Amino acid sequence: MDEEYDVIVLGTGLKECILSGLLSVDRLKFMMANGSLVRVLIHTDVTKYLYFKAVDGSYVYNKGKIYKVPATDVEALKSPLMGIFEKRRARKFFIYVQNYDENDPTTHDGMDLTRVTTRELIAKYGLDDNTVDFIGHALALHRDDRYLYEPALETVKKIKLYEESLARFQGGSPYIYPLYGLGELPQGFARLSAVYGGTYMLNKPECKVEFDEEGKVCGVTSEGETAICKKVVCDPSYLPNKVRKIGRVARAICIMSHPIPNTNDSQSVQIILPQKQLGRKSDMYLFCCSYSHNVAPKGKYIAFVSAEAETNQPEVELQPGIALLGPVDEMFFDTYDRFAPVNEPSLDNCFISTSYDATTHFETTVQDVLAMYTNITGKVLDLSVDLSAASAAEE
Repeated sequence: MDEEYDVIVLGTGLKECILSGLLSVDRLKFMMANGSLVRVLIHTDVTKYLYFKAVDGSYVYNKGKIYKVPATDVEALKSPLMGIFEKRRARKFFIYVQNYDENDPTTHDGMDLTRVTTRELIAKYGLDDNTVDFIGHALALHRDDRYLYEPALETVKKIKLYEESLARFQGGSPYIYPLYGLGELPQGFARLSAVYGGTYMLNKPECKVEFDEEGKVCGVTSEGETAICKKVVCDPSYLPNKVRKIGRVARAICIMSHPIPNTNDSQSVQIILPQKQLGRKSDMYLFCCSYSHNVAPKGKYIAFVSAEAETNQPEVELQPGIALLGPVDEMFFDTYDRFAPVNEPSLDNCFISTSYDATTHFETTVQDVLAMYTNITGKVLDLSVDLSAASAAEE
C-alpha cells in the first residue's frame, strides 16, 4: 500500500466507482435510455461488462389511482388522465416540445426559453394543474415545484429526453435496468478501472485521510500503511467534518408474489407520486423489478418505495406508495441522513460526493458525478457519443 497515486477513491459506491472508471480512462439511483448515465457507460466503454433490459412500465399517481404516463401527442389523445379539451391542449404542448430545437429559432414559437419560466410556457397552452403535475414530475422528473419559476429550457430538454428514451427501445417506459441488479454498475466500472491500470485495495478498514501542514490531502492510512496521493474522492462518511446534513431519506423494501396491481401485469415498473397529489413538499418514488431482470426468483417481485423524509414517522409517510403494492410478503424500513460537502476542493484537494437522494432514476446521481469530474480534472466530460453503441442492451 506504501505507494504514490494521482487520486485515491475511497469506497465502492456507484458514484465513486463511476469516477474511478472515468479517471482511469482519462489516464489519471434506473436510468433513462438516452440519459447521462448511459452516455457515461458508452464513453468509458463499460457497456462491454453490462447487459440491460427495458423497464416495462412508467406510471404516475393521480387522485388516488395510477395511470400510464403519456409522453407524446398521440398518447396524450388516448390518456384517461385528461378530459377531451385538456387532451387537445396537451397534444399541442407535446407537439411544440417534440419540434423544439434549441438551435433553430423557427421552432421556438417566438419564445426565448432561457427567459420564459416553465409556468409562463404552460400558461400559453392553458394546461390545468393535474396535467402540469405529471408533465413536471413524471416526464421532466423534477423532484418538487421549484422548476415552475425557473427558465423553461431545462424542463423542455428533460421532456425531450424522456420522449427520446421512450422511443429508443420502443418499450412501455423510457427506463432501462441492469440484468442482475444495480450491483453490476459499480462492478463494471471497477473492472474498467483495473483494465486501465487502476489499483483496487479491498477490505481496508478504518481508512484515515491524511493532511499536510497546509491542510491539503497527502495520503490515506489503513492498518498502519499510508498510500500517498494528490487528491482524494470519497463519500461523506469518510470526512464528516467537511459536510453538512441536508435531509433524510425514508425507504421501504417490499417482497411480493405478484406484480403491482393496475400496471398491466408489468414485470418491472416505475411509479412517480407527485408531491401535490400527496400534500407533500417533494415527490415519492416506487420502483418494482422481478425475475425478468434476474434480481429475484421466478414469481417474486421486489418493490422500493422512497421519499425525502418530512416527518419522524417514515412508515406512515410511505403509506401512499405502499398502498399501491397490494399484498406484501415481507417489508423492511430504512432511513438514512443525506449530506453535502461544505469544503473548498481547490484548498484541500478533497472531492466529496453528495449523499443519494430518494429518486429511483440516476439523472441526479450522474449530475453530481459529472460536476465532481470537472472539479477534479478541470475538464468538462464530452458525452456526445454514438448511442447505438448500447444497442446490445436491448435483449
